[in-house]
Amino acid sequence: MSVQTLLQPERGLELSPEWWRGAVIYQIYPRSYQDSNGDGIGDLRGIVERLPYIASLGVDAIWISPFFTSPMKDFGYDVSDYCDVDPMFGALSDFDALVGMAHKLGIKVLIDLVLSHTSDQHPWFKESRASRDNARANWYVWSDPKPDGTPPNNWLSIFGGSAWAWDTTRCQYYLHNFLSSQPDLNFHEPAVQEELLNVARFWLERGVNGFRLDTINFYVHDHQLRDNPALPPEQRNATIAPAVNPYNHQEHIYDKNQPENLDFLRRFRAVLDTYGASAVGEVGDAQKGLEILGEYTSGNDKVQMCYAFEFLAADAPSAARISAVLRHLDHVAPDGWACWAFSNHDVPRHITRWDLSPAAARAYAALMMCMRGSVCLYQGEELGLPEAELCFDDLQDPYGIQFWPEFKGRDGCRTPMVWTGSVVNGGFSTAVPWLPVAREHVGLAVDTQERAPDALLHHYRRAIAFRRAHRALTHGVLRDLHVSGDTLSFIREEAGEVMFCAFNLSHDPATLYLPEGHWVTVGQDLNSSGPGEDGLVHLGPWQPCLVVRR
Repeated sequence: MSVQTLLQPERGLELSPEWWRGAVIYQIYPRSYQDSNGDGIGDLRGIVERLPYIASLGVDAIWISPFFTSPMKDFGYDVSDYCDVDPMFGALSDFDALVGMAHKLGIKVLIDLVLSHTSDQHPWFKESRASRDNARANWYVWSDPKPDGTPPNNWLSIFGGSAWAWDTTRCQYYLHNFLSSQPDLNFHEPAVQEELLNVARFWLERGVNGFRLDTINFYVHDHQLRDNPALPPEQRNATIAPAVNPYNHQEHIYDKNQPENLDFLRRFRAVLDTYGASAVGEVGDAQKGLEILGEYTSGNDKVQMCYAFEFLAADAPSAARISAVLRHLDHVAPDGWACWAFSNHDVPRHITRWDLSPAAARAYAALMMCMRGSVCLYQGEELGLPEAELCFDDLQDPYGIQFWPEFKGRDGCRTPMVWTGSVVNGGFSTAVPWLPVAREHVGLAVDTQERAPDALLHHYRRAIAFRRAHRALTHGVLRDLHVSGDTLSFIREEAGEVMFCAFNLSHDPATLYLPEGHWVTVGQDLNSSGPGEDGLVHLGPWQPCLVVRR
């Protein structure tokens, strides 16, 4: 599909206040999307070059991971200036050009706001650590040591070790839930909240349509700094931290998930509403993720949607597991709104993580587009990219370096996008890339799949188009959830449209009965089955059944 074809006619930007409901959002990790200046690192101009391709997918919005000024200790999630672009990625003018072109193509723009912490190189922190009585002394979480000199409590960093670092200037500890170079902001300080709301206003004034909010449940800490209790071994899981990380040994009831967080989210939502903008929050919690999702998206006065980590987990979701998640979500978040993701920049790619065959990858893609909620796709997911295998010397991620080899970090899902199979570095860059292009990715490049009618890329386009064509899928209720063996089925319904969706999530054939009524098969280009002459639906391995009631 040519650029000219994509630009004429233009889709135009649909500005309905509820555009986010059922939307498909495409995540871009800018370091690895497209290098436009030959330095081996992706940038904003590179994204602009590839926007016609993104438009060809049919997605509603893009989410761009951080591109703010940063020392890059955590690759942009350590911000030293919230209101500027790091020179590595370009300039504010490049961002403005990106927003303008995206809007011209009918694509909304969400950017990744990291509000829970900054870089230790941020001017705010430099001032805060300079003395105990300056204007920003209380902008971060400072505490005296215990009498024996040890940290104030037992809180742990998700990146390993204590969540407290000693500062020799103030002779106090400061809190860092992530790297020690990422000090946590103090949300109990009103001036901090107001300044962060001003950051949001700055980008909204530049035309962004909303935000992805990093670690949304980490904003507020317990003011009394109480110890977290131990978590019994049988309740531990590796949903948000690897099993080798002792972070999983605590019940995190004081270092995050505080009730005061809701008050800040209401203030944030008021700013969003002023601009007609939306937000999706990342909920990082291994035990109560869905409950927090329900809290943060309830009442139409906090964020519009959140995603938890249920389907970012290590094991492939079976029919029974998906049913259990959806039922629990319906119980704890009856008026909330989920945003589903199978892959992102923090977890191994799901093709590898779940050991998916090509048929299974297609089935899960179709299933995601039929679920109630919104959807986040991660760059390269539409190509079926597996996790890249890197050697230790290639690692950039401090998380992987810390826990190698039991946990290999996040670099394997962050390697460069592959555009042209016959060009050096897959067309990502003319220079040596910041992470190596995986050899196994080159044969899956965009140009190769464009020429193959049966490629996964085209399946994703068809699945997204199918979702957009049926309001029952974007906005409808989900009811009559049922599991039979390895087959998951449910009904989606909205404004008179009733769709029955069933998915055989196994390598074996399956048979099922349709509910009462006259059903017509749809989604044939997604390999949908329909009723046979015997009145039954016969599903091949990994085959869906998509039918609408007439």
